[in-house]
This record gives sequence, C-alpha cells and structure tokens, in this order.
Amino acid sequence: MCYSLSASKDQEVCDGGGSTSCSQSPTKQVRMTTLTHRTRRTEISKNFEKKVESEEDTNQERSPENEDSGDSKDIRLTLMEEVLLLGLKDKEGYTSFWNDCISSGLRGGILIELAMRGRISLEPPTMRKKRLLDRKVLLKSDSPTGDVLLDETLKHIKATEPTETVQTWIELLTGETWNPFKLQYQLRNVRERIAKNLVEKGILTTEKQNFLLFDMTTHPVTNTTEKQRLVKKLQDSVLEVSVCLSKITKADVTFLSLFNNSA
Repeated sequence: MCYSLSASKDQEVCDGGGSTSCSQSPTKQVRMTTLTHRTRRTEISKNFEKKVESEEDTNQERSPENEDSGDSKDIRLTLMEEVLLLGLKDKEGYTSFWNDCISSGLRGGILIELAMRGRISLEPPTMRKKRLLDRKVLLKSDSPTGDVLLDETLKHIKATEPTETVQTWIELLTGETWNPFKLQYQLRNVRERIAKNLVEKGILTTEKQNFLLFDMTTHPVTNTTEKQRLVKKLQDSVLEVSVCLSKITKADVTFLSLFNNSA
C-alpha cells in the first residue's frame, strides 16, 4: 500500500518493505494504462477485420456461381426454372391457358435472381416508407452471370437512365407498356427459353402436339423426381411458416411469395 509524501513530488514510499521507493509516478501509470487500452483496442479491431474477411471469403466460396455442379447431386435450378416447372402440366407439357400471372412472375423471378447474385439492389429505405414494388432498382455489378435471360435483363438495367422501380421493370420486361420507345426492353419467348434450359438439364423433353388449327411445341416432364422435390420443398416451407416462423429462411419466403403471385 503506497502513501504520497508531497503533491509537488512524484516519489512514493511503500509499506512493509523498508524505505523502498516506487519507480513509476501516477502520471506515468495513467499513460501506461492508456497505451495498454489503445493497444488492446487495435488488436481487437484487427482480429474483427480478419474475421469479417474470412467470413466474406467463405460466403463467396459457398455462392451458387462458385459451386461445382459436378460435385452436387441436386440440379441447380434458377427461380424462373422452378416456377415454370411447378406450373407445367406433367404429361401435356404446357402451362394452363387461363394463367395470366406466370409471365409477370417469371420476370419478377429474373429480378430476384439478379439480386441474389449481387448484380442489382433496391434503393435504401427512407423516412417515407415505400412498397417493395415502388422502390427503384440500382445496378451493383454488370459482370455476366452466364445465363442469357439474366444477362439480357442486366444489359437493359445498365442502359436505363434514370432508374426505374420494380413494378415498372416487370411491366417493361413483359411488354405491358404504352411507351413505344420502351418496347425494346421486352423479353421475348421467356417460357420457351427457360423450358429449353430445363431440357438441357434433363428435366423436360420436347414434343409437338396438334391443336386443331396449329401445332404447338410442348415440354412434358421426364424427371419427375426433381419436380417432386420442388413440391416437397414448397409444402415444407408452408408447414414451417404455420408451425415456427424462426425456421423459415429468406429463400423460402422469396420462393413462396413468387409462386403465390405466379399461380
């Protein structure tokens, strides 16, 4: 235990050991403590940055673009392919003629797929709350994705100035616009192009059917196992929502909402 002898001097005498004087003054001790805290804070911040970088590298390695399709048993399907596969009749190979929502649902799936791959994002929320459809689409990266439909949409978004909202982009991509100068943004033959991708993946096949006055190209389902897996995924997501909200993921919510709007 130390006792101070004078306010003007920094010498201290320690009890129990004779006349041994303390080597450090209170001012020096405060400085040493401050330096120690700064050093610890610097080490903690460096360790946190390394942890964040390692997590980002891990997420990049686990991203769908970096995954090797040969090592995975499940076939990697995009959101558009999943929606079309669920909407197709197994034997007939075409969607219902009364379903007029699947076109906009497929275009919405294209935008969601681009967002999941880090190519686009929505404008940040402001004090004035906006619906998801009323928020503008912002370009994050114009690097190719390897998918023809996604890259074509990405090219349109890059060339558009000023930026448009989600609702406007769905209307432009489906061709539902009164502006003749924006008809160039329409994506044509989307169902057929997505069906061809599913044919290449061995899930569908191509046939010709005669409908009285005209011939129609159809795509019956050959890989029923993959469609059953999608149906089970949809059922499990619905049950998880009704039983426990904490178990459902963002991907499940996206899949459910997109399928609900396309049905």
